[in-house]
Amino acid sequence: MLTLSISDSKMITIYLYVHSKSCILLSGFYRCAILGFVCNNFYNTGREDVMSKIAIVTDSNSGITQSQAKELGIHVLPMPFMIDGETFYEEITLSQEEFYQKLAQNADISTSQPSPESITQLWDELLKKNDEIVHIPMSSGLSGSCQTAIMLAQDYDGKVHVVNNQRISVTQKQSAFDAIALAREGKSGSEIKDILEEDKFNSSIYIMIDTLYYLKKGGRITPAAAALGTLLRLKPVLQIQGEKLDAFAKARTVTQAKSIMINAIKSDIEKRFGGLTPDNQIYLALAHTQNEEAVNVFKEEIQAEFPDYPIVAVDPLSLSVSCHIGPGSLAVTCCKKLR
Repeated sequence: MLTLSISDSKMITIYLYVHSKSCILLSGFYRCAILGFVCNNFYNTGREDVMSKIAIVTDSNSGITQSQAKELGIHVLPMPFMIDGETFYEEITLSQEEFYQKLAQNADISTSQPSPESITQLWDELLKKNDEIVHIPMSSGLSGSCQTAIMLAQDYDGKVHVVNNQRISVTQKQSAFDAIALAREGKSGSEIKDILEEDKFNSSIYIMIDTLYYLKKGGRITPAAAALGTLLRLKPVLQIQGEKLDAFAKARTVTQAKSIMINAIKSDIEKRFGGLTPDNQIYLALAHTQNEEAVNVFKEEIQAEFPDYPIVAVDPLSLSVSCHIGPGSLAVTCCKKLR
């Protein structure tokens, strides 16, 4: 038995109508055999001519590992890091454990972006077997990698669609999942790009920082502010909504910081995402920097506050963020589901 979509049925009906004229004088058995051959041949090969093959590309800031990418059928560019003058690639030559070891040893660590050559080499290889590419880099407000990809795509005659939807970490990961689903629905590369960019402000990330040392080291706060915050044992809460990582609130304890983040998520859901609804139109996820035990406790607390909303992921934050905030952080995110 052959099950076809409506669009396929229309095409096959026309195809069979043309060929049935040459079969009209044949016996019913042979006519069915010939028509069956035509139908099977179209289903097995014709769909490739009708539907565009789309490759999905993102980077390791999404938190998607190379093994997960292989299972999903997508492609992940590893982000490069300069550590004491040597280049490392996230999850290729630099694991989470190795990164935090070097961070604890006070190594000189700086973030970078994939080289133009590594991007175009991947695109060229993918276009040998695909018609289009949807490329989802980290937020343009946090890295120049998005703008680089947009510039490079200009030489690909509309075959590469770079999505500038200002996501990172688990929200960027969700965008990759959404792109996969949209491609399976038959959307074109340009349609996927437009849908994801229209949705770019429908997500939030709130992050509690355990130490001010790395913000001071990166020049994001002054030494005096870091010293005062450390003295007062402050636990700053940062937010990512759109382009930038910004200050959101100050807490005196981890418990207070978690309460602030939970209330912020509730506010976003009610005021920005249409409210808590029975049809579960929100994705919740958690992230952390080398703080797995605490994030599992936080997961239980979040689930108690939002019992009807399953937590879709508990991931380490991307190393590009971890580099600036250090270990011990907790984060909660929400994304509005695509409709």
